[in-house]
Amino acid sequence: MKTFKGRFTQQESIPEEGIQRALEVLRSGRLHRYNVIEDEVSEVNLLESEFARYQGAKFCLACASGGYAMQVALTSFGLKHGEPVLTNAFTLSPVPGAICNAGGKPVLVETTDQLVIDLSDLEQKIESSGSRVLLLSHMRGHIADMDRMCQLLEKKGVQLIEDCAHTMGAAWGGKKSGSFGLAACFSTQTYKHINSGEGGFITTDDPELIARAIIRSGSYMLYDRHDASPEASYFTNIRLDTPNCSGRMDNLRAAILRPQLRILNENGRRWNERYRLIEEILSNAVGVTLPVRPHVEEYVGSSIQFLLMDMTEKQIKSVIRKCLDRGVELKWFGAPEPAGYTSRHDSWRYIESQTLPNTDRILSKMLDMRIPLTFSLDDCRLIGGIIMDCISEVRMN
Repeated sequence: MKTFKGRFTQQESIPEEGIQRALEVLRSGRLHRYNVIEDEVSEVNLLESEFARYQGAKFCLACASGGYAMQVALTSFGLKHGEPVLTNAFTLSPVPGAICNAGGKPVLVETTDQLVIDLSDLEQKIESSGSRVLLLSHMRGHIADMDRMCQLLEKKGVQLIEDCAHTMGAAWGGKKSGSFGLAACFSTQTYKHINSGEGGFITTDDPELIARAIIRSGSYMLYDRHDASPEASYFTNIRLDTPNCSGRMDNLRAAILRPQLRILNENGRRWNERYRLIEEILSNAVGVTLPVRPHVEEYVGSSIQFLLMDMTEKQIKSVIRKCLDRGVELKWFGAPEPAGYTSRHDSWRYIESQTLPNTDRILSKMLDMRIPLTFSLDDCRLIGGIIMDCISEVRMN
């Protein structure tokens, strides 16, 4: 019986160019983004300009994490203490965490069987909550119908902030994820599409929002050292009215991210090659339901999700155990207890308890698996086969 010997947490090495530049930064001792010598442009400043160009955004701020980016985007939007913020019920805990840290009250929206936010429930929650803003999580890289969503939000007067932690490099209808709303937030945590251990970005075309974000991130009065920022007049009052909540990115992380950004599109192609191979194998497994990817969605398949709709909780646990015995790590977002990075909404006891029967039903049947680029295509064939074998074995018993 074949087993997989690889590691689901093993990422590819940082490109050699990034390693060499990081060594130069370390030798200089100038890791802080504002610690530059005459005529020097910091690595963080360069990265912000490059990421803004990549996204097609006017402005960009690099910061300490994706969670911090969401928090700062919400506060820079002008969120008031106790104000309701709409967001997905199916997401990772940093999303409701960012809302709470910004002083907001998370209002969770149901999930469809395609693993995206339910637009019908969203409309109802807009009406019942009176929220002014949706923090939309493109969870696990699945993009909702952005045309319908934007029409709904415009009709209701609700602003959109996108959490693109899992969709950096993805698009809907040829328009980049992160380009649909007032602002977008990205993550460069180790398991995301570019890797600095921790890190994040805010992008926007709104000069006042980014000016508040820059001051809040800890620029002091050094905001003129941001090239991907608005003109100085926008900072005249904002610099005195906005608190410093330091969360800057440093030059070391920026140095290792810049060469990764240049190969992001190629890496997206490689991820999708692996995703589609596993997807094709699992599509032939009895009882496996895979989300349907719309033709207008240009995704980056760095993970895969599938549902075992006719299996009991006991059977799903058995599939997970059998796969692990053969080296394949599956995560279960419907597990009654949080584990590792996965948790469901009823374990976030710092927010108000909410009834979400459809999300509960879907997550109780959904399994999730990372697809690192360190996996070869042969690895992916083996992994897909192991999952199929284990599902079949459980179904026969």
